[in-house]
Amino acid sequence: MLRELSVQNLALIEDVRVELHPGFCAWTGETGAGKSLILGALGLLLGERGSADIIRSGAEELRVTGRFELTRAEQREVAAAILQTPIEEDDLILTRRLSRSGRSSALVNDIPVAVGTLRRIGEMLVDVHGQRESYSLLQPAYQLELLDAFGRLTDLRKKYTSSADRVRDLRRTFRDLSDARQTRQRELSLVRFERDDLDAAKLTPDEVAALAKERERLVHAQSLAQFTGLVASRLSDDDGAVAAVVGRLIKDANRWAGFDPKLEDVSKRLEALRPEIEDIAETCRDLSERFEADPDRLEEVEKRIGFLKKLQARYGKTPDELIAYRTTLDAKEAELQKQEDDLAGIATAAKEAFEGLKEAATALGKARAKVAKKLAADAQKHLADLGMPKAKLEAVLEPVPLDEDPLSGDVPAFGTEHLELMLTANPGEPSRPLRKVASGGEMSRTMLALKTVLAAHDPVRTLVVFDEIDANVGGRLGDVLGQKLASLGKSHQVICVTHLPQVASYAAYQWTIRKTSTAKRTATTITPLTTDEARVEELALMLRGESRSETTRKEAAEMLRTAQKLRGG
Repeated sequence: MLRELSVQNLALIEDVRVELHPGFCAWTGETGAGKSLILGALGLLLGERGSADIIRSGAEELRVTGRFELTRAEQREVAAAILQTPIEEDDLILTRRLSRSGRSSALVNDIPVAVGTLRRIGEMLVDVHGQRESYSLLQPAYQLELLDAFGRLTDLRKKYTSSADRVRDLRRTFRDLSDARQTRQRELSLVRFERDDLDAAKLTPDEVAALAKERERLVHAQSLAQFTGLVASRLSDDDGAVAAVVGRLIKDANRWAGFDPKLEDVSKRLEALRPEIEDIAETCRDLSERFEADPDRLEEVEKRIGFLKKLQARYGKTPDELIAYRTTLDAKEAELQKQEDDLAGIATAAKEAFEGLKEAATALGKARAKVAKKLAADAQKHLADLGMPKAKLEAVLEPVPLDEDPLSGDVPAFGTEHLELMLTANPGEPSRPLRKVASGGEMSRTMLALKTVLAAHDPVRTLVVFDEIDANVGGRLGDVLGQKLASLGKSHQVICVTHLPQVASYAAYQWTIRKTSTAKRTATTITPLTTDEARVEELALMLRGESRSETTRKEAAEMLRTAQKLRGG
């Protein structure tokens, strides 16, 4: 619901602010007073294009601000989806600015947005019908949505959209897997080659370091053998070896120990040294026998080291890193193979889902065919009341082809039908799509008829604007228009620009739009009529203009009382 509209520097409007109310709101005033300007301001707020030409003379910028109250949870959900941010408050403040340089900007709750976003928000909140333009209700997708709501086909629609989403998801997955199949098969071949290659390499932890040490030993085997043999000889085997010398020293120490206790300690320490010398000699004797030249083994080690270097260059990893890498290949192979296997499974699942989609589409289509006739018939009854007794309204469901390939093609978003509302305004005229009807008055009245029928089925768009709905309409029909607008006002906020007092009398609230002039400037103002007396005066002015009399005022008062009684206000 639009709670407040503020307009600055739009053509004749210098600074206008109007607070609005729920229900049927009438804007009245003489031709040329600026009613269309205020609706034009609302249009700018809803994302229509604007140009610098409409900025008030002497001003650099025009500004339009609207405060919308989101009275229903569905509105907050849709607004949040459009803005991609949670809506915490009930108010949604839209602002549109246009500078003389031609720059345009838009804000929603003080957050800059694209004008296109403003348009989407506007389409969500408001239906505008009249001479200028018609919004949501003329969009085939929205007509289809309301048809489903009108016929209580929500469950069938959800089943179709759920099936359609499932088919799209499976197709997307199948397409992604198919597109990547050649790459995946190359990866699978590479993984298997690397697995076999590394298994054949028989890598062991720290092998490079161990081979390097073994290579050094093999290269220096002769020198090592000579050294260890020499140590064994000098310590034990040769004449005058260390072991023999130590033995003689022990004997002498024992002989002289009686003369000094400290020499006894020397003897014991020499005794302790002799086994260590013998052990070292034995160790070196064994090593001397082991350290023998082995050209064949050295060649094997050299080849293994060369192989490991090539393996490291090929993979860009050290042998120890390759051992860890090998442990990942089995899981990678399994995942790639699973994707290959999934491709066949997804193809089967997509075929099954596609059959389910066709069944859901058929059930929804049959139900829509029945509901469409009722919708058109119900709206046509209202058209007769609205002065179009010869008009014929048809809800034509045109088939939307569904590609027979379960794995490709487009999936219609909301079913396999396209709804087109067709209107024959007068006998002998061709039937035309409602969105192409030329007459603004016929368009507005048809919209009112449809809105009246569908009033209880649109939880989101709660503001309806009718501009010039009373074009070419007389007093008797104006009374009917007023009643229907008042009825629609029970479920929607309705703003109607009207020249007919019969229509205006049924409004719950009324404003008068005037153009005032001074010697220097002309400005448009909008004033709420808050008392019955003010409304009677305005209705009398609408009836007889400046020549209104007391009799006219009485007629206007009676008109207002009758309308208030009929609408229950």
